[in-house]
Amino acid sequence: MNLFQQLGLQDTILQAIQDLGFQTPSEVQEKAIPHLLEHDTDLVALAQTGTGKTAAFGFPLIQKISPDNRNTQALILSPTRELCLQITQELKNYAKYVPGLHVVAIYGGASITEQEKQVKRGAQIIVATPGRMKDMMSRGMVNISKISYCVLDEADEMLNMGFYEDITTILSDTPKDKKTWLFSATMPFEVAQIAKKFMYQPYEITVGTKNSGSATVSHEFYVVNAKDRYEALKRLADANPDIFSVVFCRTKRDTQAIADKLIEDGYNAAALHGDLSQAQRDTVMKAFRNKQVQMLVATDVAARGIDVSDVTHVINYQLPDEIETYNHRSGRTGRAGKSGISMVIVTKSEIRKIHAIEKIIKQKFEEKTIPSGIEICEVQLFHLANKIKDVEIDHEIDSYLPAIYELLKDLTKEELVKKMVSVEFNRFLNYYKKKRDLVADSKGGNVSHEEVGDTVRYFVNIGSRDQYDWMTLKDFLREQLQVGRDDVFKVDVKEGFSFFNTNREHLDTVMGKLNGMELDGRRINVEISKNDGARNNNRRDHNGREAKKYSGGGGGSRNGSGRDFKRNSDKPRGDRKEGNFPGKRSFEEAKNRRSRRS
Repeated sequence: MNLFQQLGLQDTILQAIQDLGFQTPSEVQEKAIPHLLEHDTDLVALAQTGTGKTAAFGFPLIQKISPDNRNTQALILSPTRELCLQITQELKNYAKYVPGLHVVAIYGGASITEQEKQVKRGAQIIVATPGRMKDMMSRGMVNISKISYCVLDEADEMLNMGFYEDITTILSDTPKDKKTWLFSATMPFEVAQIAKKFMYQPYEITVGTKNSGSATVSHEFYVVNAKDRYEALKRLADANPDIFSVVFCRTKRDTQAIADKLIEDGYNAAALHGDLSQAQRDTVMKAFRNKQVQMLVATDVAARGIDVSDVTHVINYQLPDEIETYNHRSGRTGRAGKSGISMVIVTKSEIRKIHAIEKIIKQKFEEKTIPSGIEICEVQLFHLANKIKDVEIDHEIDSYLPAIYELLKDLTKEELVKKMVSVEFNRFLNYYKKKRDLVADSKGGNVSHEEVGDTVRYFVNIGSRDQYDWMTLKDFLREQLQVGRDDVFKVDVKEGFSFFNTNREHLDTVMGKLNGMELDGRRINVEISKNDGARNNNRRDHNGREAKKYSGGGGGSRNGSGRDFKRNSDKPRGDRKEGNFPGKRSFEEAKNRRSRRS
């Protein structure tokens, strides 16, 4: 049974919900929708981004609007063009079976006269950015003097972006008896002032704790020297081959510069900031949603419209000037109930900001070290092996196989596997074996590998394809090993395998209890990673034998981190597969270069 049927929604909306595949309402939807349908009151809803707030106000709003009346009956204000367009499209999807109901988007960067025409043709619901809305009101292009409902979405971010005066001007031109629904992730002073001035005894809904972070997002920070910040960013991407991320910078200039450097170094990256035209922004977001861009480098303002549920990581290349903004950044991942990771790259002088953020989001950060080159190579090696195992065979190659078999007939199975992996992997290894480790201590200074601690890192052949994320895998391991909450740590889940750490005292327990277990008919295999917590070259396995020093070949023409390497150089280059997002400084330049290559 679809649980939305219990919220009091009419059949036309329930039919659209069924088409969208929604089954279970989120907490904010469960709390807001019945109340808004049953009572004509003002509302303040505090909930993190990614919790389904658009549906929470969209469903009851559509049900309360009269499609037969062509006048504007509702106004929704949102902070950015992207979010404005996103809300508009979602409302259209919700109202697809409500004939005569029209939703119009009003935002900067598009023809104001065309938007005026759309409004005059009939727009029961207007979704607008504050700046463009105020402009059209001053020109007499839109009339909101008779609206019944006003929704302030992402209210804290609108005020953080300096729209306080615009919002108060707009609200002052609306009827006093309208109902105002305010949705916000946090409740700073300015938002409280808006609620006090324009709302009457609002009903308050809080999902989680006020101003707290999402429970589906884990938080990590990495301490580096300032000069190593960019190299740290690259290593975090390489250590997570399936990364699909938003990278935050403070300024438009830094955003473009970091995106350009990533593209030059061979990553599928793009920049999103206010200096791009609307057409460029649309192209970037389309490429990102299609996962042709794996690292979207963005400013805080530009990223407000990003609603992509599959984002695996948020990387704070720089912390925001206002620490409250961190909550909005981390909300780009861990959406729609999925888990996500928010990483922060900091210098020693910025550690105090981490502690300040912890107090605001009411969650603890885990301090981690930037992966070493050999650790990254190990992750990429297993990732490559899994890609080879899972690749679908194109039988168009069948006619060439006899000649290939003849060419390779003198190789054993083991030699063939080693050579096949080395073709791709050696270049990756050659790049990283020359690089120093980026290990810094939050208390100050660099630390040696031996000072990391007496811990052991393990490889296990289960991962996200087995329906595990870092939290559920950690719980599974703790349950099987019967150890304490903090005895399993640094759990990194990849697609077909994972890594985790324990103190060395648990080594025998790990190897004895997990090896040979069956999971859905498949035997679990656990091995000591060739890079355990102490990172010694003369490690010994759990039987006292000396562990072999890791060696291998390398990497990646089109590995999961969107990166590969030139055959005659250790400098990375980008993926050139047809159909993938071209990593160039402008889209026009990319098209020209591609046409010249072909």
